[in-house]
Amino acid sequence: MWVRTLVLVGAAWVVGCRGERVAPVAQAAEPASAVPMNAPRPIPHLVDVGAGKCIPCKAMAPILDELKTEYAGRLQVTFVDVWVNPDAGQPYAIRMIPTQIFYGADGRELARHEGFISKADILGRWKALGVEL
Repeated sequence: MWVRTLVLVGAAWVVGCRGERVAPVAQAAEPASAVPMNAPRPIPHLVDVGAGKCIPCKAMAPILDELKTEYAGRLQVTFVDVWVNPDAGQPYAIRMIPTQIFYGADGRELARHEGFISKADILGRWKALGVEL
């Protein structure tokens, strides 16, 4: 979309540089078929940064699985294993594992928790953050 706009604006500029009058370029609307009807809507996201072999991380695994199942379509849950892929944890600037990062539907980080956290506490944190799941 932005490429088409850039090309249209560039073409208008070239024509305008020749001294010809140019009508303003109206941006064409995207066809309705360009956006699928089932396109995912933004939802809150819980990222758990840990490792498959650390004891508290292992205790978190069934909780994360339950959240994925029970809140499918309303909450995205991601586990990042930093022992399998050490570079994967760098963007999260973690100090210890496990660390849970709560992101709003807009992608902003809302809160963090370090260490094990129960399912009830995760749901309570979302509620305290004003996110109804």
